[in-house]
Amino acid sequence: MMLFDQGYWLFVIPAMFFALWAQAKVQSAFNTYSRLQSRTGRTGVEVAAALLRSAGLGDVRIERQRGHLTDHYDPRTRTLRLSDSTYNSSSVAAIAIAAHEVGHAVQHSVGYAPLAVRNGLVPVAQFTSQAAFPLFFIGLFTNSGFLMDLGILFFLGAVLFQAITLPVEFNASSRAMDMLQVSGLVAPAEEGPMRNMLSAAALTYVAGLAVAVAQLLRLLVLRGSRDRD
Repeated sequence: MMLFDQGYWLFVIPAMFFALWAQAKVQSAFNTYSRLQSRTGRTGVEVAAALLRSAGLGDVRIERQRGHLTDHYDPRTRTLRLSDSTYNSSSVAAIAIAAHEVGHAVQHSVGYAPLAVRNGLVPVAQFTSQAAFPLFFIGLFTNSGFLMDLGILFFLGAVLFQAITLPVEFNASSRAMDMLQVSGLVAPAEEGPMRNMLSAAALTYVAGLAVAVAQLLRLLVLRGSRDRD
């Protein structure tokens, strides 16, 4: 009953289907726009380096990261890592992704508050998200309201982390498009496909928040049902 309770079917399953759809959409967008080559012929790493220089961030390192769509900016080492599918590719998808990661580097350099909050929440969110479910279900099976409430409180940390991620990602994409337009590194006709690529990628973060909220609602339903027993 506890593995497939009412809250699981009512909240979690729909959110998981949404997450799967979002992942499929971003993969479809990548497959489409990775076949569309940029008219400038510049690769992801070349565009990233040019944008970093124009932003006065020439000291940010760029490294190649193994894997597919594993691109990210590491604020601890001020390193921008581009995946194999981005680094040497001159596709519209690769350029959009590289510019998005530069957007994160710019956020870091200007002290963008939501990014600072998210970075500060990383260790807390990692701990609370891992501890939340064990605490809650131990409390559920031992009839401990305190442990259930503590588990819910801990999981709120994971929800908060997902929520603060949304403005960070949307802002990075907005910065990316602004920089690309000003730099002249892309043709005007390529801007639409790049926006579509970044919008599809943003859906995965919306889905992540939806799943987290659904899990929280499930815990609240279980907590309420135990109070009624």
